[in-house]
Amino acid sequence: MKFDTASLTSLSIHHVGNKGLEQKLTLSENTFEPGKELTEKLEKFFLTKFSQAHERFHFTHPSSLQFNEVYSYADNIFADKAAFHENSRQMARHLFESSSHPKIKPGELYVCHFINCEVEERVVEAIGIFKTEVKTGYFDVQRKNRDYTISYLEGIDSNKFDKGCIIFNTKPEEGFIVAIIDNQNRGEEAQYWRENFLGLTQINNEFHQTNHILNLTKEFISERMSEEFEVEKTDQIVLLNRSVEYFNKHETFDKEEFEAEVFGQPELIESFRNYDGEYRQNYDIELEDSFSISPQAVKKQARVFKSVLKLDKNFHIYIHGNKDMIEKGVDEDGRKYYKLFYEDEE
Repeated sequence: MKFDTASLTSLSIHHVGNKGLEQKLTLSENTFEPGKELTEKLEKFFLTKFSQAHERFHFTHPSSLQFNEVYSYADNIFADKAAFHENSRQMARHLFESSSHPKIKPGELYVCHFINCEVEERVVEAIGIFKTEVKTGYFDVQRKNRDYTISYLEGIDSNKFDKGCIIFNTKPEEGFIVAIIDNQNRGEEAQYWRENFLGLTQINNEFHQTNHILNLTKEFISERMSEEFEVEKTDQIVLLNRSVEYFNKHETFDKEEFEAEVFGQPELIESFRNYDGEYRQNYDIELEDSFSISPQAVKKQARVFKSVLKLDKNFHIYIHGNKDMIEKGVDEDGRKYYKLFYEDEE
């Protein structure tokens, strides 16, 4: 998705408290009209982070898309721009009703209308929904007469919002294409933004497939293997590195080829396939045995593939390649050690 030529055309601001804590919902009567300079800063504030959001979602509902509240409000806006502000108020009401978890913070809700947004090589209009929750303190220095004064104020960090989504006006019959960001919550309370409020499901594309195959591989090597086999930490790290290497050097994933290159041994492959079946059932997802690899998903997952061997709190050993160049042992005093072999020192 690209926003090089995107423009903000409408903006409504409301304040949404935590209903479960008996906080208030405060709705604005009219849209906010920023000047040209502020509009440019707001466009950067709302859109910059989404250039790196590669996951795609769409609205869903067990019965009918029309019963998904945010989908319906967005559809109303796309159909009639004059309905923008009233539907933004409805979105704020729906968010308030969804905000009952005790850890959900109150904050400002911004509903935006953009034009000239690019997604999947199409230029479309879009609706942005953003929420700011965390205030940042700063000192404000002003000149007064011939002296300076300083005061402490609290405001919003101009570099990031806390939660956001962008709804692109394309594929409405499939629930639109949606991108989301949640910079604050990672636990149970995070579900209210994606599931309770928005009602989104991830689109099953190359990013989704690559992301899940890498995730299940990491879980298998890091957790299941040590339960079924006697395996050294160094062996696990080598397999993690080999997994990422496969995705970096291939453009297409082939399950049998991947299993042979990464695991090799029949008993390991059989164990991996059993875990694969459990993973699909636990996450209720369908994974293909062959698909185009998403470089963005590989980059994202590679960050959590640990190639570091941690020894007490004294040493970290980074293992990138040949396992035969590291040897584990115990000396006559019972102290554990690793012996490292190398050819060049840099």
